Amino acid sequence: MSGRGLGFTGGTVDKLEAIPGYQTAVEMKQFIKNVEEIGISMISQTLNLAPADKKLYALRDAISCVESIPLIASSIMSKKIASGAQKIVLDVTVGKGAFMQNIEDARKLATTMIEIGKLANRETICVLTSMDEPLGWAVGNAQEVVEAVKFLKGEMPEDLKQVVLTLGSYMIKLAGKGDNLEENKNKLLENIQNKKAYQKFLNLVERQGGDISYIEDLNKLPKAKFIEPVYSNEVGYIRRNQ
Repeated sequence: MSGRGLGFTGGTVDKLEAIPGYQTAVEMKQFIKNVEEIGISMISQTLNLAPADKKLYALRDAISCVESIPLIASSIMSKKIASGAQKIVLDVTVGKGAFMQNIEDARKLATTMIEIGKLANRETICVLTSMDEPLGWAVGNAQEVVEAVKFLKGEMPEDLKQVVLTLGSYMIKLAGKGDNLEENKNKLLENIQNKKAYQKFLNLVERQGGDISYIEDLNKLPKAKFIEPVYSNEVGYIRRNQ
């Protein structure tokens, strides 16, 4: 269950809606049915699930409280708990492109969410990942869908690969399917290589009304009206000002 863009960050819901027909506004009963029948669902927040958070989420964006640690923690955990998750793995990003600009704040956010999980009797793990620059190569809703599909077909940018495998290995561990994180990563790679992960994504898109022909032929997805290659005239490094 994901949200839309907040502040300068993009929302997973917005990205998936780049696929024609994909429905993110799914009723809770259908959401649960999808999970039970195909093991996966990705939806936006519903009116009857953590309704207070839906209002606070919009308010944070309007009053410049996006970076508030208590509000971030409560927003994330309220949806996870209300949707029935018993085991929770969270990606806590830190860096110039994240809400948490430094490692101390990221750890504080992670600790807060873990404590909320304990209060609700939900086992929670937080993985801190760098967001000093975007993962992978793509930026933009449709382009990130293209990159995700290519990832599921085995074309994996190294930084994106490491984050996905790390988060996934902890998910397997919490599910009781394996305690060895490296072995869990190999299980994930196996299911990418044998196309089971790609097929599961097709199941997700089709179940929620999306046109899978856009996944099977990525050239059908919308592209920028103007595409301008930018070349470097000399060898060097790009460095940001501290």
